[in-house]
Formats: sequence, structure tokens, C-alpha cells
Amino acid sequence: MNKSELIASVAEMTNLTRAETERAVKATFDTITDTLGSGNDVRIVGFGTFTTTRRQASKGRNPRTGQTIDIPASTTAKLRVSRQLKDAVNAN
Repeated sequence: MNKSELIASVAEMTNLTRAETERAVKATFDTITDTLGSGNDVRIVGFGTFTTTRRQASKGRNPRTGQTIDIPASTTAKLRVSRQLKDAVNAN
């Protein structure tokens, strides 16, 4: 399912217009992004917890040339799913 399909599904389930649903979905994603960007976690009970982790700089290898490259430090987002979501996915 892509973003467009998600918006269409939510619009159908909530009887909102597609435009209203699109604004709500965009606002939700923007809020999660902004919160993670400021270094805070987002906890959604029954779904999971979005967190950020810091990856240290490391050395890697270009698979085409075999040349050693430096991989810079970075921050990445992670989602740890809740037990309810795990159970729901495994029930199907």
C-alpha cells in the first residue's frame, strides 16, 4: 500500500473527503517527522514507538570497485512495533 492508497482507504473508512484525509495524513506524518527531528520519541499505544538512534562513522567497501570508503555518522529512525500489532499481523 502506498500513500495514495492509504489516503483513499482512510477516507473510505472515516467518510471524510479525500482532501480532508490527505491533510490529516500529511499532518500526522509531518508531526512524527518533526518530533523525531527534535530528538524525541513518538509512542502510539497499540501500534509502536518511533525512535531515533545514532550510527557511528564506519568504514565500508564499494562492491563494484572494492575501494574502501568512509561512511559518515548519521541519525536513523526506527519503529519498534507493539505487542498488539505483532499479534494482529500474526493472526492473519
